[in-house]
Amino acid sequence: MSFLGGARPSGSGNGLNTDKIDMAITELDTITDFFNRMVSSCHAKCIAPRYTDGELNKGEMVCIDRCVSKYNEVQKKVGEKIQSRGNPGAGGAAPGPMGF
Repeated sequence: MSFLGGARPSGSGNGLNTDKIDMAITELDTITDFFNRMVSSCHAKCIAPRYTDGELNKGEMVCIDRCVSKYNEVQKKVGEKIQSRGNPGAGGAAPGPMGF
């Protein structure tokens, strides 16, 4: 059994399922992009550009927590809306990984 390809087809080359690999790459790119956008957005909003301490203060920590929570909620809602438009009969289908 191959890692992403299920059972290896008999007599076939390397037995990789390129569709599953492409889906995994797309999902990883999506998650990476989501993380990078969230970090840069919340960092710019919550942390002063000049660092005065090696640790986050309580206000910065609370701000980061709220910002990340709001960002995740928005991404989840956008993912649900995109899925409902792509699947009119689904009506409120559950979002995939990371709300997509």
